[in-house]
Parts: sequence; C-alpha cells; structure tokens
Amino acid sequence: MTLTVRLTPRAARDDLAGCERRDDGREALRARVRAAPEDGRANAALVRLLADALDVAASAVTLVAGATGRTKTLAIAGDPQALSARLAALADTPPTGARR
Repeated sequence: MTLTVRLTPRAARDDLAGCERRDDGREALRARVRAAPEDGRANAALVRLLADALDVAASAVTLVAGATGRTKTLAIAGDPQALSARLAALADTPPTGARR
C-alpha cells in the first residue's frame, strides 16, 4: 500500500496529526518529527514513527518519493486490510494534547 504524508520536521514532538486535503484533492496524513531535515534524519524518524503507529517493522516502511520535500510517498508492506484499518483509526485520532 502507498501513503502520502505531509511531514513537519523540527517539531516539538513526534506524532501523527490526522489528515488534510491537499490542493489537488488528495488526502495526506500529517506527521511531525523532532528530527532536523539533515542527512535523512527526518525521513528516518518518519519511517520509525509510522512503523510504530502501524505496528509493522521499520523495514516494512519504505520512502518511495519526496526525500527532500515535505510531501512524502511511502510504501508499506503488510496486509492491506489491516493497514487500512489502522490508518483510518490514526486519521480519526486527534494529535497528542489536542482536543476535539
């Protein structure tokens, strides 16, 4: 399965912050990581964050496109139905410390 993510590096905390609709009409998962966007550290932190959130190994999450931009495309190996269910739950969960 592929996933579009809008990444904010140098954030106060690592977390997933729901979904946003992009200008082109597609949905993207919003993610924040504390790591700086230097030497691939923010990308590596994003891979670990998604792997933990989706309960898959970090090796199952691969950056496909967007290594130097804020919008990333990631491929996630695993059962598509289980991953879709976990992503739906993540997209509906407010970010840490936020209120609904």
